[in-house]
Amino acid sequence: MAQGIFVVAELTGEAREQVLEVQRWADPKLASASPPHVTLVGSSGVGPIAWETNVDEVAAAIAPIAASTPPITVKLGSPVRFMQTEIVVLPIDPHGPLRTLHERIAMSGLRFERARFAFSPHCTLSFFPVITPEMQRRLMRVRVTVPMVIDSLQFYLTPDIGAGRKVLELALSGESAPVAR
Repeated sequence: MAQGIFVVAELTGEAREQVLEVQRWADPKLASASPPHVTLVGSSGVGPIAWETNVDEVAAAIAPIAASTPPITVKLGSPVRFMQTEIVVLPIDPHGPLRTLHERIAMSGLRFERARFAFSPHCTLSFFPVITPEMQRRLMRVRVTVPMVIDSLQFYLTPDIGAGRKVLELALSGESAPVAR
């Protein structure tokens, strides 16, 4: 995992409780390291914001983006295991408003580390343990059916896996487009 500032959307409400329940039995270390969240910037699309970037610079670059972006409702997909890893995640459709938000952040003028994967927003269920066949079967049956509303972004300075520290939070406060009648 690269060092730097990751941009996430912490889960709230019933979705948060459902994911946290799974994390507690599947990966207690992950459950205790950070709140359940969707990773938007850091592990895919673009890498984390460069480690040496000042938080004030991040706020200046991203605050206008957050202020002009309305909350985004997403569905957490069925679990997948990243090939050749022990990581199990709930993917999110990488298109539409979420991609637009990601691309606006990527084009903000901040410097990002290199990403290893194409943009693939997700919520991690299990990261640290070795997945046994029984655990994989159990994880693959998980379904979070309640939608998640992304209405704020959290920024975590992450020097090492599981050692992140929240350094900034910005609300998505843009107006939603009027519904055509």
